[in-house]
Amino acid sequence: MTTDVPTLPADVGAQTRAERMRQPAAFDVAKAAAEQHGVCVRPFTMEVEDHESYEVRYVAVPCGSTVESVCKPCAKKAKALRIAQCREGWHMEVEPDFTPEPPTKDQTELLEYRADLMKAFKEEDNSAEADELREEIHSVDAELRQLGVRGRLPSPDDPGKRPVKRSTKRRQDSPELPRRRVEKRTIGREYAGGFRPSMFVTLTLDSYGKVRDDGTPVDPDSYDYRRAARDAVHFASLVDRWWQNLRRVVGWDVQYFATVEPQKRITPHLHAAVRGSIPHEVIRQVTAATYHQVWWPNHDERVYVDEVPVWDTNIKAFVDPHTRRALTTWEDAEVDEPAHVVTFGRQVHSKGILGGSEEAGRHIGYLTKYLTKSIGEVVEQDTERQRRHADRLADELAVTPCSERCPMWLLYGVQPRGANGRMTPGRCKGRAHRRTTLGLPGRRVLVSRKWSGKTLADHKADRKRFVTQALAAVGIEKPVTDTSRLVWHKVRPGDPNVPPRAHLLMHAIAQRVTWKAEYDRAMLAASGSPPDTDLSAIPQAA
Repeated sequence: MTTDVPTLPADVGAQTRAERMRQPAAFDVAKAAAEQHGVCVRPFTMEVEDHESYEVRYVAVPCGSTVESVCKPCAKKAKALRIAQCREGWHMEVEPDFTPEPPTKDQTELLEYRADLMKAFKEEDNSAEADELREEIHSVDAELRQLGVRGRLPSPDDPGKRPVKRSTKRRQDSPELPRRRVEKRTIGREYAGGFRPSMFVTLTLDSYGKVRDDGTPVDPDSYDYRRAARDAVHFASLVDRWWQNLRRVVGWDVQYFATVEPQKRITPHLHAAVRGSIPHEVIRQVTAATYHQVWWPNHDERVYVDEVPVWDTNIKAFVDPHTRRALTTWEDAEVDEPAHVVTFGRQVHSKGILGGSEEAGRHIGYLTKYLTKSIGEVVEQDTERQRRHADRLADELAVTPCSERCPMWLLYGVQPRGANGRMTPGRCKGRAHRRTTLGLPGRRVLVSRKWSGKTLADHKADRKRFVTQALAAVGIEKPVTDTSRLVWHKVRPGDPNVPPRAHLLMHAIAQRVTWKAEYDRAMLAASGSPPDTDLSAIPQAA
């Protein structure tokens, strides 16, 4: 039996500088090995101090990126968790239990004490004593969070007034929708034979002009880039309104797992796994009647192009560069009609899916196919025509306000909400203005609160619990670390005690190899055959 052993140079010192430079660097070798074993390739280092043993060590913490081009192992793990989350909630047959636990005595006493503090804060005139009361309220809030109290507590500075809302009267050009009382159930109807099918729905935005097969417009000059940019910015609000309308029409709390992806024409569209069965006609009816009105000041024409407003420290406001007059504030801006209305397009796809079928697994893979790629990586830009189309849309998104606090409003003569001297007119750090997101300001994955009854952290804990129990079955007990005795610190720049990144990567790889061997042993003992699953999908903390 012979094995291939890599040939090493007889004398490294006899090599030339060019020959030595062509050899791979230690970190590159460690990075390639980390990808092979499912270890994060770009971790950040944390200093961990044990208060009982006084031990100080450095730990490589995974970056947690969901983009494969940034960190392939972390993106693979994130995708595996999303797949488990989608599969577990799609065809549930039993209602998840969301009955809140009764409040404990400590929680009740803290809430009563907080109410007394809030009353005293509102009645206090002395600023120094008010600051002390505010700090005490924040301390009580921290204790309540540790006790598991969920929900948003009022801020000490909150006056308690609700924001003014616009009229919710339906538009005359929109068809009416039937409205039913929404029942407190998330499970769909069961048909004869014990079948409880679910659905797969795809929604798209409206057309902005004729396009070719490659997604580029036939006539770029007549293509409505402005409406395309605004629709992309407000797409998430339109989707939220669609789910709200759907629940009111069908009469029960519809749950969903949805992903947002770009089409060839660089327009976002929604793929959604919906629990329960809904008539296709109802899906089309709700889509046609759903819209979102943007009650913002008019921003069709820019007021400032070459010269922009400047911040006046005396009046604490942005002023015109020539007249030195303050710009109109957000609260005083006239809004007589919606500045924009977003609607869905005519293309609506809906399909019934049976749980446990091959088709269900295929559609889960389709839902999560592009989650490891950024929006910019999914969009095809191979030809010059496609690149010009993406550039035109990116240029329009660069001057489209993304929120009420967006500095882009200064270009239209309006001070955004919360304007301050740190703002730069025409420059916003929001995700909607980035070329990599193409107008989508929010998340790629949209999951309803009652989908699986668990968060991503819960699903990760389930995976860790499964591995721990499998190892315990073969006598491998993992020590449980008391996290209360550990204190984590950020590594100070230039700390000479921090080990090299290659060393940390090799240490993490050694741990992963050990875990993989133990996991294979446990699976072999349980089933008599080695596991087919990839351990890289299991959290490193296991």
